[in-house]
Amino acid sequence: MKEVTMALIAGLVVGMLFKFLKLPLPAPPVFSAVVGVFGVYFGGVLLDWILKLVQH
Repeated sequence: MKEVTMALIAGLVVGMLFKFLKLPLPAPPVFSAVVGVFGVYFGGVLLDWILKLVQH
């Protein structure tokens, strides 16, 4: 949980810094793109879980 909190804080700081410097945000502007990133991550986690089940 500490890693998630630190990542959120770092993201907030970077977002505020970019906005303060009037730079475009270094993130996808569409919510579906963010959901896609989560999908890629959870797909990898799911495959690891399935492979561990099959091997045992």
